[in-house]
Amino acid sequence: MQHVPSTKTSQASKIADELTHFLADTYMLYLKTQNFHWNVKGPHFYSLHKMFEEQYLELATAIDELAEQIRALGSYTPASFSQFLNLSSLKEATSKTSAETMVQELLKDHETMVSYATTIITKAQKAQDEGTADILIQRQKIHEKTAWMLKSSLKDA
Repeated sequence: MQHVPSTKTSQASKIADELTHFLADTYMLYLKTQNFHWNVKGPHFYSLHKMFEEQYLELATAIDELAEQIRALGSYTPASFSQFLNLSSLKEATSKTSAETMVQELLKDHETMVSYATTIITKAQKAQDEGTADILIQRQKIHEKTAWMLKSSLKDA
Protein backbone atom coordinates (compact mmCIF):
# COMPACT_ATOMS: atom_id res chain seq x y z
CA MET A 1 0.00 0.00 0.00
CA GLN A 2 1.10 3.53 -0.63
CA HIS A 3 0.97 6.82 1.23
CA VAL A 4 -1.12 9.44 -0.59
CA PRO A 5 0.00 13.06 -0.12
CA SER A 6 -2.80 15.45 0.84
CA THR A 7 -2.24 17.52 -2.32
CA LYS A 8 -3.46 14.58 -4.33
CA THR A 9 -6.58 13.91 -2.25
CA SER A 10 -9.05 14.85 -5.01
CA GLN A 11 -7.25 12.73 -7.60
CA ALA A 12 -6.94 9.88 -5.11
CA SER A 13 -10.67 10.06 -4.44
CA LYS A 14 -11.44 9.83 -8.16
CA ILE A 15 -9.10 6.87 -8.59
CA ALA A 16 -10.62 5.22 -5.50
CA ASP A 17 -14.09 5.62 -7.04
CA GLU A 18 -12.90 3.84 -10.18
CA LEU A 19 -11.29 1.12 -8.07
CA THR A 20 -14.54 0.72 -6.13
CA HIS A 21 -16.36 -0.18 -9.35
CA PHE A 22 -13.50 -2.47 -10.37
CA LEU A 23 -13.70 -4.13 -6.96
CA ALA A 24 -17.46 -4.63 -7.38
CA ASP A 25 -16.88 -6.19 -10.81
CA THR A 26 -14.17 -8.42 -9.34
CA TYR A 27 -16.50 -9.51 -6.55
CA MET A 28 -19.30 -10.24 -9.02
CA LEU A 29 -16.89 -12.26 -11.15
CA TYR A 30 -15.73 -14.11 -8.03
CA LEU A 31 -19.32 -15.05 -7.11
CA LYS A 32 -20.15 -16.10 -10.66
CA THR A 33 -17.02 -18.21 -10.95
CA GLN A 34 -17.70 -19.89 -7.62
CA ASN A 35 -21.31 -20.52 -8.69
CA PHE A 36 -20.09 -22.17 -11.88
CA HIS A 37 -17.51 -24.20 -9.92
CA TRP A 38 -20.32 -25.59 -7.76
CA ASN A 39 -22.83 -26.14 -10.56
CA VAL A 40 -20.88 -27.19 -13.64
CA LYS A 41 -21.77 -30.58 -15.11
CA GLY A 42 -21.11 -32.52 -18.26
CA PRO A 43 -18.28 -34.42 -19.93
CA HIS A 44 -15.69 -31.79 -18.94
CA PHE A 45 -16.91 -31.50 -15.35
CA TYR A 46 -13.65 -32.28 -13.61
CA SER A 47 -11.38 -30.01 -15.64
CA LEU A 48 -13.84 -27.09 -15.53
CA HIS A 49 -14.58 -27.65 -11.84
CA LYS A 50 -10.84 -27.43 -11.08
CA MET A 51 -10.23 -24.48 -13.41
CA PHE A 52 -13.12 -22.49 -11.93
CA GLU A 53 -11.83 -23.21 -8.42
CA GLU A 54 -8.36 -21.90 -9.29
CA GLN A 55 -9.96 -18.80 -10.81
CA TYR A 56 -12.24 -17.94 -7.90
CA LEU A 57 -9.44 -18.47 -5.38
CA GLU A 58 -7.24 -16.06 -7.35
CA LEU A 59 -10.10 -13.55 -7.47
CA ALA A 60 -10.53 -13.79 -3.68
CA THR A 61 -6.93 -12.63 -3.24
CA ALA A 62 -7.49 -9.83 -5.75
CA ILE A 63 -10.57 -8.61 -3.87
CA ASP A 64 -8.52 -8.11 -0.72
CA GLU A 65 -5.71 -6.32 -2.54
CA LEU A 66 -8.13 -3.98 -4.34
CA ALA A 67 -10.03 -3.19 -1.14
CA GLU A 68 -6.80 -2.40 0.69
CA GLN A 69 -5.69 -0.08 -2.12
CA ILE A 70 -9.01 1.78 -1.94
CA ARG A 71 -8.42 2.24 1.80
CA ALA A 72 -4.84 3.37 1.14
CA LEU A 73 -6.27 6.06 -1.14
CA GLY A 74 -8.37 7.30 1.78
CA SER A 75 -11.77 5.92 0.78
CA TYR A 76 -14.00 3.27 2.24
CA THR A 77 -14.78 0.05 0.42
CA PRO A 78 -18.22 -1.34 -0.29
CA ALA A 79 -18.78 -4.45 1.77
CA SER A 80 -22.23 -5.85 1.06
CA PHE A 81 -23.79 -7.91 -1.70
CA SER A 82 -26.28 -5.13 -2.45
CA GLN A 83 -23.50 -2.54 -2.78
CA PHE A 84 -21.49 -4.78 -5.09
CA LEU A 85 -24.58 -5.53 -7.17
CA ASN A 86 -25.36 -1.82 -7.55
CA LEU A 87 -21.77 -0.89 -8.43
CA SER A 88 -20.95 -3.77 -10.77
CA SER A 89 -21.22 -3.59 -14.54
CA LEU A 90 -21.12 -7.40 -14.73
CA LYS A 91 -24.29 -9.47 -14.59
CA GLU A 92 -24.73 -12.07 -11.90
CA ALA A 93 -25.44 -15.68 -12.82
CA THR A 94 -28.91 -16.54 -11.61
CA SER A 95 -30.04 -19.46 -13.71
CA LYS A 96 -28.87 -22.94 -14.60
CA THR A 97 -26.69 -22.91 -17.66
CA SER A 98 -24.58 -25.30 -19.71
CA ALA A 99 -20.84 -25.70 -19.16
CA GLU A 100 -20.19 -24.12 -22.57
CA THR A 101 -22.28 -21.07 -21.66
CA MET A 102 -20.49 -20.79 -18.32
CA VAL A 103 -17.14 -20.62 -20.10
CA GLN A 104 -18.49 -18.07 -22.61
CA GLU A 105 -19.89 -15.85 -19.84
CA LEU A 106 -16.67 -15.93 -17.85
CA LEU A 107 -14.66 -15.21 -21.00
CA LYS A 108 -16.80 -12.15 -21.73
CA ASP A 109 -16.46 -10.93 -18.13
CA HIS A 110 -12.68 -11.33 -18.08
CA GLU A 111 -12.43 -9.43 -21.37
CA THR A 112 -14.56 -6.67 -19.79
CA MET A 113 -12.17 -6.60 -16.82
CA VAL A 114 -9.16 -6.22 -19.14
CA SER A 115 -10.79 -3.26 -20.86
CA TYR A 116 -11.81 -1.57 -17.60
CA ALA A 117 -8.34 -2.10 -16.11
CA THR A 118 -6.85 -0.33 -19.14
CA THR A 119 -9.10 2.68 -18.51
CA ILE A 120 -8.17 2.93 -14.84
CA ILE A 121 -4.46 2.37 -15.49
CA THR A 122 -4.46 5.39 -17.81
CA LYS A 123 -6.24 7.55 -15.20
CA ALA A 124 -3.95 6.37 -12.40
CA GLN A 125 -0.83 7.10 -14.45
CA LYS A 126 -2.11 10.60 -15.30
CA ALA A 127 -2.66 11.13 -11.56
CA GLN A 128 0.89 9.82 -10.91
CA ASP A 129 -0.58 6.99 -8.83
CA GLU A 130 1.90 4.31 -9.80
CA GLY A 131 0.83 2.03 -6.94
CA THR A 132 -2.70 1.71 -8.29
CA ALA A 133 -1.44 1.47 -11.87
CA ASP A 134 0.89 -1.37 -10.88
CA ILE A 135 -1.89 -3.32 -9.15
CA LEU A 136 -4.13 -2.92 -12.17
CA ILE A 137 -1.41 -3.86 -14.65
CA GLN A 138 -1.01 -7.11 -12.72
CA ARG A 139 -4.80 -7.61 -12.64
CA GLN A 140 -4.98 -6.93 -16.38
CA LYS A 141 -2.33 -9.57 -17.09
CA ILE A 142 -4.18 -12.14 -14.97
CA HIS A 143 -7.52 -11.38 -16.67
CA GLU A 144 -5.87 -11.63 -20.10
CA LYS A 145 -4.37 -15.03 -19.25
CA THR A 146 -7.65 -16.28 -17.77
CA ALA A 147 -9.56 -15.12 -20.88
CA TRP A 148 -7.06 -17.00 -23.06
CA MET A 149 -7.48 -20.16 -20.99
CA LEU A 150 -11.28 -19.92 -21.11
CA LYS A 151 -11.28 -19.24 -24.85
CA SER A 152 -8.95 -22.18 -25.44
CA SER A 153 -11.38 -24.49 -23.67
CA LEU A 154 -14.29 -23.65 -26.00
CA LYS A 155 -15.22 -26.03 -28.81
CA ASP A 156 -14.47 -23.52 -31.59
CA ALA A 157 -11.22 -22.23 -30.08
